[in-house]
Amino acid sequence: MKRLVIATTNPHKVEEIAAVLGRLGIECVPLGRTDLPEPEEDGETFEANARIKAVAYAKALGATVLADDSGLEVDALDGAPGVHSARYAGVGATRAERDQANNAKLLAALAGVPDEQRAARFVCVLCVAGPDGAIDAEARGTFEGRIGHAPRGANGFGYDPLLVLDDGRTSAELSPDEKNARSHRGNALRRLVKLIEAAG
Repeated sequence: MKRLVIATTNPHKVEEIAAVLGRLGIECVPLGRTDLPEPEEDGETFEANARIKAVAYAKALGATVLADDSGLEVDALDGAPGVHSARYAGVGATRAERDQANNAKLLAALAGVPDEQRAARFVCVLCVAGPDGAIDAEARGTFEGRIGHAPRGANGFGYDPLLVLDDGRTSAELSPDEKNARSHRGNALRRLVKLIEAAG
């Protein structure tokens, strides 16, 4: 595996993935195509949605594709927003507007919930599919914390400013290197690397 198409339009995700897989000599390239039909992510789990994306794009491009599905699970909300994390609020024309609306909705949903009941985690599932659509590898990672009462930090994206870690910082207050070392995507990537290396 020398070249992987990363099935996302999110440049932050491509950077995070390339930072880890690049060390294996794997060239990570963004999707770079806007004419491909976007597969409907109608799975009920992160695993199902990652497979849907990886298989659809791999077949369409005739290339090896890595797709991820990730999101936030909040215990007090029975695992919501879960697979609906990116579109939780359902509004916003840009990524920044969607992030802001999603964070505001989450804080409103948790209004009055005490800290000890605000446990949450980021989940990331990575799936690699070959040009024929066969799934070559799959890995899951999590990043535990709790939901804070207000956003903090300028790094990261999505719900990063709300996930408070055990050291008191939010995910958005970590440097990129610190986040890669600890995050759900970093954990999933390290598991994926072991699978790739074991496969030779």
